[in-house]
Formats: sequence, structure tokens, C-alpha cells
Amino acid sequence: MKTGVCYYPEHWPESQWATDAQHMRKLGLSMVRIGEFAWSRLEPKADDYQFDWLDRAIDTLHDAKLEVILGTPTATPPAWLIRSNPDMLAVDENGQTREFGSRRHYCFSSQPYRLECERIVTKLAQRYGKHPAISAWQTDNEYGCHSTSISYSVAALNAFQLWCEQTYGSIDTLNKAWGNVFWSMEYNDFSQIGVPVGTVTESNPAHRLAYWRFSSAQIKSFNKLQVDIIRQHAPGRDVVHNFMGNFVEFDHFDVADDLDVASWDNYPLGFLTRDGTNEEDQRRYFRTGHPDSSSFHHDLYRACGKGRMWLMEQQPGPVNWAPYNPAPLPGMVRLWGWEAFAHGAEVVSYFRWRQAPFAQEQMHAGLCLPNGDEDDAAVEVKVLSDEIKQLAHIEHNMQAADVALVFDYAGDQAARIQQPDGRHYDPLVFVQRVYSAARQLGVAVDIVSSQADLSPYKLILLANVAVSDAALASQLEKTSAHIMLFPRSGSKTTECSVPKQLAPGAFQQLINIKVSRVESLPASVELVTEKKSTTIDWRERVEADFAAQDVFEDGWGFHYTQGRTHYINACPDQPTLIKLIAARLLECHLDYMDLGPDLRISKRGKLTLAFNYGPKPVHLPNDILAHFGYENTTGFALGSASISPGEIAAWQSS
Repeated sequence: MKTGVCYYPEHWPESQWATDAQHMRKLGLSMVRIGEFAWSRLEPKADDYQFDWLDRAIDTLHDAKLEVILGTPTATPPAWLIRSNPDMLAVDENGQTREFGSRRHYCFSSQPYRLECERIVTKLAQRYGKHPAISAWQTDNEYGCHSTSISYSVAALNAFQLWCEQTYGSIDTLNKAWGNVFWSMEYNDFSQIGVPVGTVTESNPAHRLAYWRFSSAQIKSFNKLQVDIIRQHAPGRDVVHNFMGNFVEFDHFDVADDLDVASWDNYPLGFLTRDGTNEEDQRRYFRTGHPDSSSFHHDLYRACGKGRMWLMEQQPGPVNWAPYNPAPLPGMVRLWGWEAFAHGAEVVSYFRWRQAPFAQEQMHAGLCLPNGDEDDAAVEVKVLSDEIKQLAHIEHNMQAADVALVFDYAGDQAARIQQPDGRHYDPLVFVQRVYSAARQLGVAVDIVSSQADLSPYKLILLANVAVSDAALASQLEKTSAHIMLFPRSGSKTTECSVPKQLAPGAFQQLINIKVSRVESLPASVELVTEKKSTTIDWRERVEADFAAQDVFEDGWGFHYTQGRTHYINACPDQPTLIKLIAARLLECHLDYMDLGPDLRISKRGKLTLAFNYGPKPVHLPNDILAHFGYENTTGFALGSASISPGEIAAWQSS
């Protein structure tokens, strides 16, 4: 694994660049991302290309033996470009134009903007495509950030109408697919179709899901436009994009299919305070991040990247965008780096080199302070870089897990569109809870798409596959794996309607049940079964010709099993979820070890790493060490059996 950093030479005096580059090398960094926000300096006015400064910046980094990741600058079109064609700007759900003055101020559907992007990316690729310093290219930056995946502009409307015509063929087919006979919503022509916002009450869920699918396809084609140009002029270089955490506004599998590597931006403390829903976890992990947040995304984006995953931005200190922005616990920057390595990262790059003294991100920490002095994280990055070199001789090929979690972006969206009013049920949060339960039991989990080959796995979990998928059901049936279907599985068609055979739709070929009623539960309500299983947020009444494994007080069944398939028809609380998955692991003859809430252990090749996310020291008992192969080692490569908060231990298996 290589370590790197995000650098903005245009922010600093040129006389400082060489000093910065040498300082980067001193910390053990070897890769530097530049250029992704520099359009106004590269082209200060139309057709006035100013590449000389970038030439010198790249050469300076190259002279210091640093590899360069060059970003395309399309996330920040300059003022002159926007003023020449204001129709490039996106429009939000309230009809408000998203104006110039920050970033991501463009609409994916704007054809004039796409032509401008094609022009600037071509110029860059032609000039730097074969430069020996540049080992990779990043397209744009954080697609969808600041809720920019979906635009409701005139350009988007026109493109959506065309997409509908190409997708459905005839207006009668669309009307039938969307159920437009309801409330007299039928169209006579594709030109009558609007965007699904601004209606008196809820807009048609089929319309909303179709608009999400269209918007996701627009991002894919926008990205592919740049990828194709880069591949033409920069052969042999990796092409990446930096996705985000806790973000499901488009199908990342589709977009990443055109890339060589899926990278992502990891801010564990920001995610916890901004996206967390559990107050106890927020108190317990406020300086470390949740024990399974980073690893969940590592595994997800490794799947998107077809086995290749980078971290393009890793949090080094307090961020500036969450409701609360605490500093990491000492040791966490090093821990996060090793955890990324354990889950397959090829690169961990820190955001950013030096904290900016101006503009919107003044309060966002870097490896260095605004004056150039090292901040706390710089010391930990140096330690991490040295340790990686120290242990580089240990075989560390990634191996497939025995457990797979199928992740479906369209299913997540379908579950969000109509819950109904299940305000405490969040499909992404629930998927992460399922993943977390398995990880607490000490097993590795591969996150996979619904199109992945599932034959190698012994246990397969479906926690957000809300769209009925006959192809996936057939593939699951052909495996020898045990299968756990969680609530809402197969509950919608691709047009966001109820399947004719009711939920779980196509998955009924795995288990002969049907869901006849659903209810969402307020946060104050917990339902307990006769066998003391506790459920929250969501419950379903199931009809079946066989008895449930357990029963609620009101007679509704809980947990239906037929053959290798288990249907869990309510959202279990975390202890119940852990108990259910542990029982399935035993059925599959897979050993597990409950690590508790704070300790996590991962294995990459012959290197096993243990991480303490908790507020107190953890001592690794002999049974855990034996379970993870310590008895066949020559001792700890890093740390010891006593792991302080924010620290790690590592050992090599024979």
C-alpha cells in the first residue's frame, strides 16, 4: 500500500513547492493528487490556456520522486464559463438555480457543459497523457456531493423525456408501467412528462424511481465521456473517481464499471456526527468513528472497483462540514490507514497537505498547519509509512470471504421512496447494521453487486434488495449457500409497484411465503417475541404453509425458514441480529468469535490486524488469538495483546 496526499500548488507560492515536495517524501508519502479544482487557473478566460504553472508543479513533484494523480477540473467550472452559458447550472427541487460561488455548480444533462468538459479534458490529456510523473487520473470530484446527483433543470427535463421515450418505447407502455391511471396522471405524449417535484402531495413513486435511474445514467455517461478521452491519450494509466461515504444517490457499480479503480473519501468522525442515528454510538466513538463504518465502505468500493480500491481522501484531523467536528483520538490516523490496508486498499491519500488559511475549508485540518508546521497527523502518517515498508515482505493478497452481503443501489432508492412514513427505517443504516453484526462475529464479509458471481459463498445476506430480481433469485437458488433475506426484500418491481405475487416477489422461488401487511414503528416501540428476540422500526405479517420459528405476542410470526433460506420479517435490534447471524454461521459450519462492540480483527493474506475502537484498553485473550491463528506465529509484528484505545496489533500467520 502506498501513502499519498492531496495538494493544491495553485494555493501556495511557487517558491514553496519544492520544499513541500521534499517534506512529503520525508513523511514517506509517494503519491500526490493535484488539479481537480484548478480550472480557473488553467483557463482564466475562454481559450486562454495557462498550463505552464502546472507543468512546473508536476515537474517539481516528479523531481522529488513523487507519483502524480491528475484530476480533471470539471467539478468547478469558472465564472466566465458559467456567465457565458448560465443554463449549465443545476436546479434544485424547489426550482432554485444552484448558483456559482462554491463547487459542483453544473447539471449533468447540460450538453453545452459536456462539450466544454470534453474540450478541457482533451487539452489536459493531450498535454500530460504520457508524462512520466502521472500514474493515474481522477475524473471530476465526488459526483453528487452537496445533493448534486439530481437536477431539475430544463436540460435535465428534456433529457429525461428522451430517456423515457427510449426506455419505454410508447407513451401507453409508460403509463401502464407507472400506473398513471391512478389520479388521472396519464400522458398523451412524452413531451407532457415533467420532473417529479413540486406536486401538491407525493409524486408518483414510479416517476421518482425512473428519474433516479435516469439521473444515475446521466452521471455514468458524463464520467465515461472523460474516461474515453483519458484512455485515448494516456494509455496504461489508471483512471479513478473518488466516491463518498454514506452516499447512495446514484448507482456506483454502474459508474465504476468504466474505471480501473474505485476510490473513495473517508471521514469517519464527520460521518458519525453527521449521519449517525444512535446516540450511544455517537458518544462512545466520537473520536474514533464507528468500528464498522470505514470497513463497510472499503469492502463496498473494493466491489465497485472489481477488486481494486483506493482512499483518495482520508481524514487527518477535524473536518469543517459536520454538525460537530472533534479531533481524532491519538493513534486513529495510523489505525485508519492500517484498516484500509486490511480491507484491500492500494493507496491511502490524506486530505490535505496544508490547511487552507482562506475560503470555505479554513477549519478543515491537513497534515500541516497553514504556516507549514506539521500537525498531529503528520507524525502518525510517518509511522504508518515506515511500518508498511517494514511489513511489506509479508504475503498480503486479498482472499474471498465466506460471507457475502449483496448491495443494491436501486433497491436502496426504492425503499426510500415509500416507507410509508417509516422515519426511523433507513435502508443504508440497516444494511450497515447487518454488516456490523457479521463483523462483530469476527468473520470477513465481501460486499457484492446483484450481478456478482455468488457461487463461492457459504452465507449470503440480502438487506437492501427491495427490487424483485428474478435473475438474482435464480442465481441464489443455484448456489449451495445459506441465504438470509431481510425485510422489504423483493417488495417492489423495477417500476416501484407491488409485485403481483406480493413480496418477496421473485425471491418466492427460494422460500414459499408472501407478505400480506407491513407496519413501520415509532422509535419508542420495541416488539419482543416469545423467544426474546427484539425488533424495531419495521415489521411484516407473513403468510406461509409452514410455521414461523418464533411468534410475537399478537400472533404475527417471526423468522421463516424453508430449506437453506431464512426470511427475517422484521428489523432486529443489534443483539438479536448478532444472534440470528451467528446461528446461520453455525449452520454453514463457519467458526465465529464474538469480539464485542469495540474490537475488530481483519486478515489480509498472512497478516492479521486487530483494531481497538473503544474507550478502554482491550486485552486479546488466548481463545481469540488462537481463533485468528496467533499460535502459529513468532509473535506480534506490531503492538501486543494489550491494545490501547486507537491502537492496533498485528501478527503474521505461517
